[in-house]
Amino acid sequence: MLKDKCKTLPTTSGVYIMKDSVGNIIYIGKAKNLKNRVSQYFNNTQKHSKVANMVSHISDFEYILTPSELDAFMLESNLVKKYMPYYNILLKDDKAFAYIKIDLSKDYPYIEVTRKVKKDKAKYFGPYFNGINAKDLVKLIQYVYPIRSCKNLKVKRECLNYHLGLCSAPCTNKITKNEYDKLIKNVIDFLKGKVNVSSILESKMQGCIASENYEQAIVYRDLLNIVSKLKERAIDRLPTTANLDVWGYYNGVVNYLVLLVIRAGKMIGYKKFSLNEHEVDGSMILQYYENNVAEEILLPYEIEDSVLIQKALNNKYIVNIPQKGLKRKLVLQANSNAKELSEKDKSIQKQDNTMQGLEQLKQRLNLSSIPYRIEGYDISHISGTDKVASMVVAINGEKAPKMYRKFKIKTVEGVDDFACLYEAINRRLQRLNDKDVSFSDKPNLILIDGGKGQLSTCYELINKYGIDVISLAKREEEVFVPGSPISVIFKRSDKALKILQNLRDEAHRFAITFHRSLRGKRQTKSQLDNIKGIGEKKKKALIDKFKSVNNIKQATIDDLMLVKGIDINLAKSILNELNK
Repeated sequence: MLKDKCKTLPTTSGVYIMKDSVGNIIYIGKAKNLKNRVSQYFNNTQKHSKVANMVSHISDFEYILTPSELDAFMLESNLVKKYMPYYNILLKDDKAFAYIKIDLSKDYPYIEVTRKVKKDKAKYFGPYFNGINAKDLVKLIQYVYPIRSCKNLKVKRECLNYHLGLCSAPCTNKITKNEYDKLIKNVIDFLKGKVNVSSILESKMQGCIASENYEQAIVYRDLLNIVSKLKERAIDRLPTTANLDVWGYYNGVVNYLVLLVIRAGKMIGYKKFSLNEHEVDGSMILQYYENNVAEEILLPYEIEDSVLIQKALNNKYIVNIPQKGLKRKLVLQANSNAKELSEKDKSIQKQDNTMQGLEQLKQRLNLSSIPYRIEGYDISHISGTDKVASMVVAINGEKAPKMYRKFKIKTVEGVDDFACLYEAINRRLQRLNDKDVSFSDKPNLILIDGGKGQLSTCYELINKYGIDVISLAKREEEVFVPGSPISVIFKRSDKALKILQNLRDEAHRFAITFHRSLRGKRQTKSQLDNIKGIGEKKKKALIDKFKSVNNIKQATIDDLMLVKGIDINLAKSILNELNK
């Protein structure tokens, strides 16, 4: 059927979307010629083991035509980030790294640390990691060049930073626009590596020592240590203007990508990405630079789509494959790091264990497909009040917090966990065609926290949608499957059980957190909203100050009067009302 479908494909550019037996997207690719590219998956030639494994799970495919190969390249990247298919590789950092941001569109730009690089007119410097702390650099800058770090220019008097010499107070016109612009230029030159501030810090430290201000001298000493760290990372013969991202690759038991980050001629640090059996392609690089910045990108070799990378990034970055000189040596260094990681790192074992766990779930529980997407559900309430349900998601055995959703139970009266569970899952499944990707993507498996009762309550509902369902009982960690009176018992060490336990515990945590939030809001609302003179602003100010209604009850009149807008009469009213 798939081969016949390939014959009808157009020979133009586009994106193809591979789906498994339950309609989940398992791979997204782009092609200059859709017919030729997609047909290759279903011919009889020998394929890489990962490709062959993927093809064995393809039940159908869709495609989207695009005006050009570049458009297909961009669309592929966006769809991969949206759906996170199992067989696509995303270069995801463990966390967002810190950048220093200066928005030059403002009259008096301030300096801030951010973890989001936006497509705006601001200048971004970084990323900073592996021992170089962005907040430390901001502190260093303020001690040398007193530019503001606050966002507010509408104040009546100078803040403490001004009196400490850490801000030039443009907010009260203590510095002219031209003088401030010179400070900003100096800061930018420092961040670009053009200025050495050691002599300035040394002079200030010696001045503090001469005046016996030893505490402040220690501050300058620590700042000098930061500058020393930056100097130690300088690369011999590399100009201070060099801002490079150097990519290295090694094809071994685990395919590894390594990125060496060089800013202002200094090695800031490195990132690593394990690719298992996947080769490097342009889509991976494009995904990475959606949220990161560089001036020049050095690649280890001519990868697929390297020309498209340059076009897709709108010529914002220079993309080079150095063949000789210092830049080539940097690429070789990155390759060596990748090789070292491939030979020593054990992340491949974790990936293999996870995949084995998913396959074990399919076999032991007789599931209709490998559960690439598992959804876990739990209920939380106290004696039937503030009833909520949680939906948590694991994709390829790993938690996917962006896909989590929560439900307020609307139709169930009193204490009835079975009915609450039914309502939540029913509402979720009714949204399979929703624009919200968390709802539109169909799960392979639904995991319910509980035993036979919970399972039987929801089985018929879930079965109508062709989705597998199981329950996990906490006491003995028994897994119940529909139609079997006997539970399935996994070994405590089985990866399959770990996947289920982690998802069940996550559903429990997410439900309780949501329930506590609702209960706290209800309690706050019911008690503070009845007090005359307390509006939304004062209520928020009280909660911000005292954290809870109980703490407000125990406060004194003087304590309450510390909150803006609370006078002695209102403070008395609050305590009288809350302590009735």
